[in-house]
Amino acid sequence: MNLSYFIAKRISFKKTGGFTGTIHRIAVASIALGLSIMIISFLILGGFQEVISNKVFSFTGHYQVNRFVMSQSLDDSPTSTESNFYTNYTDLDKIRHVQVYANKPGLIKGEEEVEGVMMKGVGPGFDSLSFKSSLIKGRFIQFNEDGSAANEIIISTKIARKMLLDVGDRVTMYFVQDPPRFRRMEVVGLYETFLEDFDDKIVLGDIKVIRVLNDWDKSQVGGFEVFLNDPQDIDSYEESLYDFLDYDLRLVKVTDKFIQIFDWLELLNNNVYVFLALILFVAAFNMVSILFILIMERTPMIGLLKAMGAKNRQIRNIFIWNGVRIIGRGMVLGNIIGLGFGWIQEYTQLIKLNPENYYMSFVPVFWNWPIIIGLNILILLITTAVLFIPAMITSNVNPIKSIKFD
Repeated sequence: MNLSYFIAKRISFKKTGGFTGTIHRIAVASIALGLSIMIISFLILGGFQEVISNKVFSFTGHYQVNRFVMSQSLDDSPTSTESNFYTNYTDLDKIRHVQVYANKPGLIKGEEEVEGVMMKGVGPGFDSLSFKSSLIKGRFIQFNEDGSAANEIIISTKIARKMLLDVGDRVTMYFVQDPPRFRRMEVVGLYETFLEDFDDKIVLGDIKVIRVLNDWDKSQVGGFEVFLNDPQDIDSYEESLYDFLDYDLRLVKVTDKFIQIFDWLELLNNNVYVFLALILFVAAFNMVSILFILIMERTPMIGLLKAMGAKNRQIRNIFIWNGVRIIGRGMVLGNIIGLGFGWIQEYTQLIKLNPENYYMSFVPVFWNWPIIIGLNILILLITTAVLFIPAMITSNVNPIKSIKFD
């Protein structure tokens, strides 16, 4: 057995009592606390970003493709499902799904209230599976197989509360055009995203209603929403997709359209990175301080080993091995605490949030294993590297003075 490692085992944890044992426990606790806080921070940050991003993407896709026009009208200018893009998008391997949509402003009138809304018309190809997490009551729109328009809508719980509406109620929708037109609609579902851009104004309906109101033919739509297989490709794939579009179509990246949301999420990233740097600094400082204390307490032992012929490298390795054992135990305990918290929160949703402030009702977690593994490697490398700083002091210890050290 390696002599340095053997001695390191003998002077650590349960092998010693009193002050040294306490110092070892404090060192393990500091490493465990730092690592567990970092893991929990990234689990929560990842969960928060994932939930908010998915809420936006479920409504809009990752890109929106529509006709390029100069007007600022709230009504969409029609494009065709016979366009080269829509008929051939399956040739693009990174695209998972493309669905049609059309927007039309209007007023929704209940028994007592009137509310300005934007009706978003969707078709049978709408990704209702992604939207399912936001649908909290009722059902999705049932599209008529005979080709007629379904007079059904899904409204937000916020609009429902304002207008005293619930699933099953019938309302009148007035549409802004010349001459004004109206439709009687049935509320079949309530959704909730807690995002003002959607909950304040968006009403989901059948795209065929908008086609009839705008006198469009069955191939005309307001635009297309594009879903990627991997949302991480949203920036890198933009140029390739743009080159594939018809000459009269434009590409809008959803992260640019709702830039205030995604810039805010990116700002949270920066805060966590600063937090990470501070914790790493504290962990490294703690390890240096604790190893200094252990060296001071073991000064007579260092002198005795030198007097017996031990080399400086062997003595340094004793304290480095001692530090590595402390780091190892601290990391195991830190992972148990951090991952245990994530598991408990995911399955019990123990910690609740105010959705009006945080856009969700509980603290979410997202299991990003590369990040978790990276945090472990990072704290291992940094804390191990700083062990060499105090260990170098052992080279300057005088055997005669150190044996007499009190």
